[in-house]
Amino acid sequence: MPLQPPGHGSPGVLPRDGRTTPLVEPARTPGRYRVTFLWRARSEDERAVVLINTLTDRDRHAGDIGAHVMTREPGGDVLSLTYELEGDLRASYQILPCEQVPGTDRDSWLRVMTTALPDPGNPVLVPGSHGRNPSSLLELPEAPAQPYRDRRPGVPGGRVHESAVAGRRVWVYTPPGHEASAAETSEREVPGTPGSSAVPVAPVAPAAPAAERGGGVAGHRGGGPYPVLVLLDGDVWAGRIAPTMDNLIAEGRIPPTVVLLPDAVDRPTRLREMACHEPFVRHLADDLLPWAQREWGVTGDPGLTVVAGQSFGGLTASYAAFTAPERFGNVLSQSGSYWWSDDDPEWLTRRYERAPRLPVRFHVEAGRLEWMLLAENRRFAGVLAAKGYEVTFTEYNGGHDPACWLGGLASGLSGLAAGWS
Repeated sequence: MPLQPPGHGSPGVLPRDGRTTPLVEPARTPGRYRVTFLWRARSEDERAVVLINTLTDRDRHAGDIGAHVMTREPGGDVLSLTYELEGDLRASYQILPCEQVPGTDRDSWLRVMTTALPDPGNPVLVPGSHGRNPSSLLELPEAPAQPYRDRRPGVPGGRVHESAVAGRRVWVYTPPGHEASAAETSEREVPGTPGSSAVPVAPVAPAAPAAERGGGVAGHRGGGPYPVLVLLDGDVWAGRIAPTMDNLIAEGRIPPTVVLLPDAVDRPTRLREMACHEPFVRHLADDLLPWAQREWGVTGDPGLTVVAGQSFGGLTASYAAFTAPERFGNVLSQSGSYWWSDDDPEWLTRRYERAPRLPVRFHVEAGRLEWMLLAENRRFAGVLAAKGYEVTFTEYNGGHDPACWLGGLASGLSGLAAGWS
């Protein structure tokens, strides 16, 4: 994500026999596993709740999280809880130590989100965002590989820089060997997202020629103008995207690509701007991309321009292509909020259904656990296919979860790039 080794405190840490938690063993049913979470209570009154991304949320929305409350082993201080789960699940999770099980109302849950902790017995962390604690990573044995996720020794590293466009902060990832511009030599290099636990970005190094890298990308091979990825929620992704981009480029899965990461600013601004808000899309199309063409050598070709996002960002990516197809010719939507809005459900899906087909290609994905938006994503992808769009739709066993999105971002981007010529 990149994923991190533990650096947090260790209340409740166990076991001490060399194993990590949770404990995973095959269930009687093929393809399923028994997954046991453990916590050592710090007092006789302490309880604990397992918070598995989306899985616990579903029951919280139903008003009962009793199935996720850990039980105390007789005569001891160890709390445990065992699930039986499908073997291809990937999920982030936390543990909430508490004296009283929290309510399921929104205010109670917002407090939970700021106080829940990673599992001290699990060495792999998913960085937190917006001031929240990191989560731990659960990957069951049959979960699909995420081969581009982590930094690889010897792979040339790109750089991440911080700048501003029309008063909005933006981060820019430049690939290895990117030719320096006025912006690159004057703007501040950024080691990671503020408040995140991301690893520093490595110094730039010359990239190997495409023929030496191998891989399967036809067409553009670098040297500018560069293909460009506009990745929304840039404040979340700026400290996390470099290893994935470096690895994809090194293997030739994508050509050297510049990534623009606009800041979402704050929660109220994000909720307003990422709800099919045309002024925000015009900022991306009319301010951000022309600036990047001048300062960072990116292409003006919509066929080599990707707009990507998750949740409301996925909705916004599809809306951006609908509103400005002359700028955005590729959409990478992950867990898109196509249910929007409450007053006019699936508004954007109907817009696509009624409008002539646009010169836009799509990669759409959603998690099978995403009870709140999976059906809407299926319908959106179905409308695109019926209209004759080039669309890839995938489902994974997981939820509304950054632990899943990073792998999907890599596969979606490489799939879109395979069609570039």
